[in-house]
Amino acid sequence: MQSQRSHAFCGRWITNREFATLPPRDVFHRQLEKPTLDTSEHRDRHILFRKSFSLTASELEGPLRLYISADDHYKLYLNGRFVGEGPAPSYHFAYRYETLDVGGYLKEGENLIAVHTLYQGLINRVNQSGDRRHGLILDLTAGGRTVLKSDDSFLCAVHTAYREIGTFGYDTGFLEEYDARAAEVGFERPGFDDRAWQHALLSEVADHTLCPQTTAPLTYERIEPKSITRGDGRISVDFGAMYVGRLHFSATGHPGDRITVRLSQETNADGSIPPRMRANCRFEEPMILGQGTCHADPYEYTAFRYAELLFPEGCSVSDIVLTARHYPFTLSTGLRSEYRDSDALARIFTLCRHTLCYGVQEAVLDCMEREKGFYIGDGCYTALAHALLSGDDAMIRKLIDDAFLSTAITPGMVTCLNCSFMQEIAEYPLMLVRLVLWHYRLTKDREYLAENYPRVTALLETYRRDYEREGLLCDLDKWCVVEWPMSYRDGYEADLTEGQICREPHVAISAYYLAAIEAANAMAAVLALSPYRDTAPLRDAFLSAFYRKDRHLFADTPTGEHTSMIGNVIPYGLGLSPDGDFDRAVLALFDERGITGVSLFGAFLLLEGLWRHGEGDRLRAALLDPGAWLRMLSEDATATFEGWGKDTKWNTSLFHLTMSYAAVFLADTDLTTLLG
Repeated sequence: MQSQRSHAFCGRWITNREFATLPPRDVFHRQLEKPTLDTSEHRDRHILFRKSFSLTASELEGPLRLYISADDHYKLYLNGRFVGEGPAPSYHFAYRYETLDVGGYLKEGENLIAVHTLYQGLINRVNQSGDRRHGLILDLTAGGRTVLKSDDSFLCAVHTAYREIGTFGYDTGFLEEYDARAAEVGFERPGFDDRAWQHALLSEVADHTLCPQTTAPLTYERIEPKSITRGDGRISVDFGAMYVGRLHFSATGHPGDRITVRLSQETNADGSIPPRMRANCRFEEPMILGQGTCHADPYEYTAFRYAELLFPEGCSVSDIVLTARHYPFTLSTGLRSEYRDSDALARIFTLCRHTLCYGVQEAVLDCMEREKGFYIGDGCYTALAHALLSGDDAMIRKLIDDAFLSTAITPGMVTCLNCSFMQEIAEYPLMLVRLVLWHYRLTKDREYLAENYPRVTALLETYRRDYEREGLLCDLDKWCVVEWPMSYRDGYEADLTEGQICREPHVAISAYYLAAIEAANAMAAVLALSPYRDTAPLRDAFLSAFYRKDRHLFADTPTGEHTSMIGNVIPYGLGLSPDGDFDRAVLALFDERGITGVSLFGAFLLLEGLWRHGEGDRLRAALLDPGAWLRMLSEDATATFEGWGKDTKWNTSLFHLTMSYAAVFLADTDLTTLLG
């Protein structure tokens, strides 16, 4: 984890002529508001910076630290070597900078810093972009003294090798043609001719408030192919498992020759790559060769296992490698002792471990090929699993910190963080409240709990003021997901249409609300404070509205009689059982339908409820259900899916981190203390 001590920058935000005086614009709004933002003019801008500088032998003796940030993103090179990329996506009012120890990249005498920045310009789940903010800021210190800073002495140019040919996912990023003949190719290397470049400009409109990035820099791994099949004008590559990263290779041929690069997560029966991934993303990009040996240099990353390269006669392709990028991960715990007799459970644990190791990036992201969104709800379970397996709570802290930062946009939080895509899902902030409590139980960090407790109660007061009526939540101008994919809602009776106000109370959101208040009361007890609220009247209202004593189950709505599986698994998992008859009724549902009667959100709560009620045999049976994680493995999964199988939904992500939460119940850890 990086130091949270703030650095006072000597450097200034620098940019080019396009952005130097372009005023920023507000991209934030409530979900039900629909402003029109034209993003067609400034998009997919690759802007380069270079500067040579000298260091003395004495300056190399002390710690050499580079403080750096860019909007939207940077790739950093020192003396021709790739150092890393960043920053973690963040809001401009709390914009992150990284602190990098770079002594191993620098030498006595002349050195070169080169930075490739990207202004994406899309309204999506990845960045706060489309806001017309671009720039680079950095300081290099030697022994605490600034020896290099970003200013208008840096040289600047637009990288013309990248040409937009479309977008992928939900406007997640750009597909690009890469032209190795462009004049800027090799800009990162010492000796590159930059005499035609212009000087950078100081940004006249930069309004970022800089904050230290509290998570570690990404790490990179070179993944060699497990198999390579060569044919006439075609190379097919299998890397053996799913990873997140970029495909790199070298190629020679005639200048102007085109190599087509395709990436995929699965293959057709004949070994070829389908035109689109199952998540409905197409990753097909051309590379145009120049003189001599050319090197593929994709800017975007995605999740893939297979690659296919198509090239004309006379071309030669070599040095094919997948450069995986991920958050640093070291396994700190193994399988629970009572599960070590099961090869199947060990395989599920390995599946989750691989997913968490190679899937977590600067944050816990959702759908590594389609969205790359930092969602609160999914993230709560994934961040918990990541912390349990790695022993590192950085991802939990980042999720909590960034979620509360989003209350500057709306007091009830947005639910996809650090981006310009404004979505609100009603139960996600309430799920976060439980994560705050889990984090304390995991770390015993009372100081951090005390810092977050007032934020928790302020959030709950927002729900109380805006939505609570007679102890239940209604008139919600936020979408309720309840369960995903929608086919697993089991006929849930409430109208959950996204984009409209949900007027009627329903059991799922009311259960999450009650559980969040009880979690806040548990925090107050740790901090020796009075309870946040008396939950007895709220429990009475909840039971009166939804519990059907004749069937010992909860109805979906106060006025309806439909009792869905998800509508009962949620209160069961949240510890809201009214009596033993209810517990037995839920177990009967489980015995009849199994864990696959629910999905992304219900499955965790079902496992949690089974653990809390001492149902060890049923918990084991749930984990070993042939239609659940074992189905993923039977369908050749090396990372968890967005659902129980490849055909779960029309655009199933095959690298989706949420279901890796099986590791919470498989890992050798004290769940009784954690879950309560």
